[in-house]
Amino acid sequence: MPLNRAFIGRQYPASTSYEVGREHVRRFAEAIGDTSPASLDVEAARALGHPDVVAPPTFLTVLNFRFALEGPVADPALGLDYALVVHGEQSFELHRPVCAGDVLTSVQSVTDIKDAGRNEILLSTTEVTDAAGAPVATLRSSLVSRGTAAPRPDRQEAS
Repeated sequence: MPLNRAFIGRQYPASTSYEVGREHVRRFAEAIGDTSPASLDVEAARALGHPDVVAPPTFLTVLNFRFALEGPVADPALGLDYALVVHGEQSFELHRPVCAGDVLTSVQSVTDIKDAGRNEILLSTTEVTDAAGAPVATLRSSLVSRGTAAPRPDRQEAS
């Protein structure tokens, strides 16, 4: 069954803010093999002009996991069968470094749903802001819904 295209443009604000913790940053850096002193040591981060340890650029994936049940993937009206989903792409546009102590708010939006052969691609954007409302990052992601594109007369369907 095809995804509900009426979801394009729909927004999903996170129900609460997310406070970036020093240990969260350290554990994430260690998990991905980031040995940057700025991510592991407060004094090293401060020597570089940061208020606290600096999160690796991909750290903000934690927001997608933390608020996954509040986004489009969890909305049954979208028609997404998660068993048919594979991750497509992910990108991070940082407007400034993320540091321990930041209090972040995020809003995920469905930016497009398009066909790719027999599959559909769900594109989303998450805007991340700090406690003052200043932009922190823009996250872009694509999920592939395998085999759910609407049948087309110009395409012979396998039986």
